[in-house]
Amino acid sequence: MAAAPNEFVAHCLELLGSVGPARSRRMFGGHGFYVDDLFIALIAYERLYLKVDAATRAAFEAAGCQPFVYDGAGKSVTMGYFSAPEDAMESPPLMQPWARLALAAALRARALKPPARAPKAQARARKGSARTAPKKP
Repeated sequence: MAAAPNEFVAHCLELLGSVGPARSRRMFGGHGFYVDDLFIALIAYERLYLKVDAATRAAFEAAGCQPFVYDGAGKSVTMGYFSAPEDAMESPPLMQPWARLALAAALRARALKPPARAPKAQARARKGSARTAPKKP
């Protein structure tokens, strides 16, 4: 019998916590997992998928992991996540090297992103400033 969804989420949090403080968030019918505010994993179709990139994909493929694929607008879309190796799902020490690969991929992805632009400061008129009209009595 499969674990209840909340039990599986708790188990994955424990596994991913081997590399830092982990938290989860419900999204798109599954869960997303963050370590140090970096999105490193997700649960979809009752499976844990870890973030990969060009530097880590080969290790996941060599371990027999499968890419996360979903049907979007009538065509298959492959995302940058691969299933966790089966043996890594057994314990935090076995998951740690895989979670570190996912964390490293997330760090590289963040480094490639252009910095977020700060919203332009709008000049606000303060009470009593020359820019505000005096209130009528």
